[in-house]
Amino acid sequence: MKKGTLALLIHGGTDNWSPERWQARFNEVCRDRPVLSLAEARSAAAEVHYAAVWKPAPGKLAVFPNLRAIFNLGAGVDAVLADKTLPDVPLVRVAVGDLTGRMTEYVVLHVLMHHRQEPYLRQSQREKRWAPKAQWAASAISVGVMGLGTLGADAAQVLCRLGFKVAGWSSSRRDIAGIDGFHGPDQFDAFLRRTDILVCLLPLTSDTRHILSRDVFAKLNRSGPLGAPVVINAGRGGLQNEADILACLDDGTLGAVSLDVFSQEPLPADSRFWTHPKVVLTPHNAADTDPDEISRYVARQIERFEAGGALENVVDRERGY
Repeated sequence: MKKGTLALLIHGGTDNWSPERWQARFNEVCRDRPVLSLAEARSAAAEVHYAAVWKPAPGKLAVFPNLRAIFNLGAGVDAVLADKTLPDVPLVRVAVGDLTGRMTEYVVLHVLMHHRQEPYLRQSQREKRWAPKAQWAASAISVGVMGLGTLGADAAQVLCRLGFKVAGWSSSRRDIAGIDGFHGPDQFDAFLRRTDILVCLLPLTSDTRHILSRDVFAKLNRSGPLGAPVVINAGRGGLQNEADILACLDDGTLGAVSLDVFSQEPLPADSRFWTHPKVVLTPHNAADTDPDEISRYVARQIERFEAGGALENVVDRERGY
């Protein structure tokens, strides 16, 4: 029996999101299944049962009348959910060890960077100035992780093992060994007050849009060794109020930020984020999706589904993740 066709709807712009690269990988892991680009799939729309997507243009998925499941190839699903014509079929998010490990690397790298005063030391190097400052222990720093899904929970546990005092906040209760748990709006302020370095890994929803704002920054701890709180955002660009971030860096409400995501990407050349002395900037590469790992993940999910099994990591469209 002919297996259902898999359509690839990938809108990238970087080497990692080259549609040709992804099609080559899916052809390898789905050798007995047709794998078609969007242009090819349009002429065989009725045969398309599955779609693997990254930032598909609105309306493109609606042309497939027999679609059974959609697989998002990256961590964030907000771009897919924004499509008002999205077919009413399961939307599956990525949850693989490779992606989780890469995000944990990024979070740990940037927490350590600020904890060990790397921006100051690199500036001293450029100025040929030998002027070390006193260095505190990891146990003196309280890290707060916003978002305790797969990515946030793993990063929090690794930071805990490094000796940091780690707390996590999520919309609903999560019990993770070694992590001080906070949840819901009633516990949000208490979570912020004890936090020196705030790590944001929340999904982007109507409730979390622009959550990283002056109101939040002003409630972070100001009595820790850092002198002023630090914010690390490797979630989504829509989580941050960028005008507030810049203003709070300028007036000292924030001591520094590490930002991997922005409201407009690529970041415009005239953005102050490029040159602000308190900003560590990365080009949305905190956890690049690995085509090999993800294509195998999608292929396994489809095979299990066609054998009568349940799809894993299906997005709750009401919650947005």
